[in-house]
Amino acid sequence: MTIDFTDPEVIRDPYPALARLRERAAVSWHEPTGTWLAASHAAADAVLRDRRLGRFWVDREPAAVWEPFNLLHRNQMMENEPPAHTRLRALVAKAFARGHVERLRPAVDAEAARLVRAAGDEFDLLTAVAEPLAVTVIAELLGVPAPDRHRLRPWSAAIVRMYEVSRTPEAEAAALAACREFAGYLRDLAARRAADPRDDLISHLVAVRDGSDRLTADELVASAILLLNAGHEASVNALGGGVVALLRHPAQLDRLADDRSLVPTAAEEMIRYDPPLHMFVRTAAAPVTIAGVPIGAGERIAALLGAANRDPAVFAEPDVFDAARDPNPHLGFGAGLHFCLGAPLARIELRAGLSALLDHAPGMTLAAEPVNRPTFVLRACREVRLSRRA
Repeated sequence: MTIDFTDPEVIRDPYPALARLRERAAVSWHEPTGTWLAASHAAADAVLRDRRLGRFWVDREPAAVWEPFNLLHRNQMMENEPPAHTRLRALVAKAFARGHVERLRPAVDAEAARLVRAAGDEFDLLTAVAEPLAVTVIAELLGVPAPDRHRLRPWSAAIVRMYEVSRTPEAEAAALAACREFAGYLRDLAARRAADPRDDLISHLVAVRDGSDRLTADELVASAILLLNAGHEASVNALGGGVVALLRHPAQLDRLADDRSLVPTAAEEMIRYDPPLHMFVRTAAAPVTIAGVPIGAGERIAALLGAANRDPAVFAEPDVFDAARDPNPHLGFGAGLHFCLGAPLARIELRAGLSALLDHAPGMTLAAEPVNRPTFVLRACREVRLSRRA
């Protein structure tokens, strides 16, 4: 018996199936995808940290068809290992380090509060708060002008559907179109910022240097799109899933409402309890042993983050949402070389959204049963309808 990533019941609630998988073996073979699955916290952590396991981008074929998608991925840090990864991450981190996270904190708090106040007595958390907040944050970070911001969410949503275990030809065509359009837009924006720099990340990515080294035009575009896709999708889905988890644990919601100092730990628990990314695949560059299982060179192994984050060997009462859980060594932001560069920004956004709901939608309840997207890798709701009425 093996896990079926397309089973509607697994997609609705993957945790019972992930627990059974983890209980049978820390690492097991998944014949349908030809991939080893690391389900325990220790095994998933080892997959993320072992330098013999990496991300080695191979262009999709036919190249003429897939070039818009291939171009973005071969030039981004997440699909590369050292020395290419080291160089790209250092340049992007150098631009990121110019105070962008702290610069955005007041604006994120204010925008989250404004969005929650403007929502009706009954509203969809995703469309009314999480999505516009995420778009605003990423747009402000990159320096995307306000009239163009409505284009970011559709582009991101189309591109990330390519990462699912199964996808349709229509989804592939939409992803390719989004890659072309988004890359073209960012090339134009980068050219404008080169001529007229602003205090935004695109301007700093254009200007950043490490000695004589700098990002190429393709690397700049790929880095910006990675930040949007990773930051936007994770933030929206973490807030949506996290609020649902809180509402299913009303005692924890009351605890949080009474003690706002718990907002940071509650935000971390949202990422642990129902992580927005459930699978991160790596390839063995050389033979390696994970949890006693030999992985041959060229074989793939996936860290199952949702399974790792519910491992009872690491987390007491792992299936219970604990707003004060500390320590909380979850793997929701990854680990090792590919730890999420945007984690500080994601934390600010998640805390701001949660605080705004506590302040301006007290007594919120689920107005309807949340509707899940039919995806496993990116765990998300299509709709989370909330009512302000106590």
